[in-house]
Parts: sequence; C-alpha cells; structure tokens
Amino acid sequence: MLLVLCVDLDDDLGRKTGVDTPVVGRDAVRDAAVDLATADPEDSDVNVMFEGLHLAEEVEDSVEVAAVTGLEGSEVAATRKVGEEVDRVLAGLETGEDIRALVVTDGAQDESVIPVIRSRVAIDGVRRVVVRQAQDLESMYYTIKQVLDDPETRGTILVPLGILLLIYPLTVLANALGFPGTVFGVTSGLLGLYVLGRAFGVEEALDTAVARARKALFTGRVTIITYVVAAALLVIGGVSGVQALERVQLAHSSPLGVLGVVAALVDGAVPWFAAAGVTSSLGQVTDEYLAGQFRWRYLNAPFYVLAIAAVLHGLSAYFLGTVTLQYLAIALTGGTLLGLVSTLSFAVAESRSERRTEAA
Repeated sequence: MLLVLCVDLDDDLGRKTGVDTPVVGRDAVRDAAVDLATADPEDSDVNVMFEGLHLAEEVEDSVEVAAVTGLEGSEVAATRKVGEEVDRVLAGLETGEDIRALVVTDGAQDESVIPVIRSRVAIDGVRRVVVRQAQDLESMYYTIKQVLDDPETRGTILVPLGILLLIYPLTVLANALGFPGTVFGVTSGLLGLYVLGRAFGVEEALDTAVARARKALFTGRVTIITYVVAAALLVIGGVSGVQALERVQLAHSSPLGVLGVVAALVDGAVPWFAAAGVTSSLGQVTDEYLAGQFRWRYLNAPFYVLAIAAVLHGLSAYFLGTVTLQYLAIALTGGTLLGLVSTLSFAVAESRSERRTEAA
C-alpha cells in the first residue's frame, strides 16, 4: 500500500483553518486544502495537498492520502509532532500489505523531517512542490541558510567578507587619528595571512597542535615540559647567534661575506640548539618508556643531535678562522664516530632484548 504523505512543518493548516490533524483520506484532505486555500490563497501548503491528491489519482495500486503538521517556531518540536502524527496515521491504516510512503513537501525546510518519517515507514520518494515563480528564490534562500549553518563554510566566506567590510570604518578611524596608510596595511596583511593560512592548512595544523598539547597536559606527558624548555633554548640560541655575529663583525674591519655571516650565526647558536634537541628527544624517550613502548633505538636521537652539533660547530669555527684544520678534522671524525657507535650499540642492545623476550 502507498501512503501519500503531505507535510506541513509549521502547521499552517491547523493555525489558519482550525482543522484537526492528521487529516486522513482523499475527501478529508481535499476539504482541508479547500479550507486553507479559502483562508490564505497564497499559502504554498495548498499546493502540497492538491499535489498529494493528484499523485494519488495517478497510482493504480491501493493508495491513501494523509496530511500531517508540525508546530510553528521550534523546529525540534515541529519535527517531533510530525513523527507523532505519522504514527497515528500508520496505526489507523488497517491493511495487511507493506506500507510505503511518498512524501510531498513545499521546500527544503519541510524536508528536514524526512529522517523522522523514514524511521517509521519506508519512503519510495520525495516530491517537492513550490510555486513556479518562487522556486528559484526559495531554493536560493535555503541554500544560503545551509551554507551559513556550516561552521567551515562560515569561516571560509564570512571571515574575509568581514575583514573587507571593516575597511571603510577603519579608514574613517585612521583618518581621524592621522595615519590613514596603516589601515590598508593592517587590513591587507590580515587578509593575506588568512588566505595563506587557508591555502596551506595552517588552521588544521594549529587545531592538531592544540589538541596534542591539551592531551599531553592532562595525561602527564614529560614532553610538554621538555618542549617548552627546548623552545626557550632555541630562542636563546637565536639571540646568541646574533650576538656572535655582532662580535665577529666588530672584530673584522671589512664586511663579512655570506659564508662568514652564516658561520657566525651557527657558531653562536649551535650549542643552544643542540641542548634544545637533546632536551626534547630525552623527553620523548621518557614518555615512550612510561607508555611501555620504549625501543633502544630511540636513544639514538640525542646522540645524533650531539654528532650534528659537533660537525656544525667544527665547520663554523673553521670558516671563522678560530680553529685549525686539525680541529675540524677531529670534529668531523668525532661526530661521525659518535653517530655510528650509538647506532650499532643500541641496535645490539635491542636485538638482545628481543631475544630475551622471545626466550621468556
């Protein structure tokens, strides 16, 4: 059996005509449609009920027509009431056949009740009926409404639009304060940063970083501390590199070349950078151990950092002329040996640990 279900989500039928709902039966639905058309000829729900009657005439199988309504104002309450009226309609159909529904609505808003109806009866199709002159306008309205309800779309469209709309009031304010050029610079800078952030996925990266930091903070991970310390050491290293460059420039009467500038910056910063790398890697190793996922090869990280630091220090000092070629050779050899010895040592330790675990 096919049930043609006419949906009036905001209860225009009940509010404007006083008809009790649900309305079941062709004659009852026709009378209700005439009453609504008499009360408000421009109401689109009139078309819904007449379309339901039209569809019922086209179907050769057993068919029943019903009109169900919701409530005005609250969409949640309206959807709940539609579900209750559908239950009453189904309970009143005395038939041994499987019941299928053909839902008729007057637009996208009423179609929000489709999941509620589908949870009660199988739906064969949905027919949207709108006044031809208003079809494009109504579709545009609900499309815009749906776009603005999407948080991601709001951020993509409304943020740049809001920045652009702020240009004029900010310009007026800047002119009053006597620095008009600042507005265009700040506005274009904000808009450019936003566009670049969206293009490179900075927003997602920041959300991921914040989520990881929150998780690390509330699960007692050591890395939350070591990363903060490492960040501080990196800042100190940068300042130390700049100070080293200034000292080298004062010591030389002629301007430094590009290689000299890089060597001075590296020479001043590399000890602090190495300390930051060792600190963060030891914190990560500690967390892996506490989580029961420790592997001996994880200990390679701090030794690799020290080896790289030794090589960079030797190179930068040699190019600055503060050490001899023999010192550079020792630094390069020592860094290479440190990396090789640590790799082999921890590989052997991990292999023996796995064999003991298998034997046990």
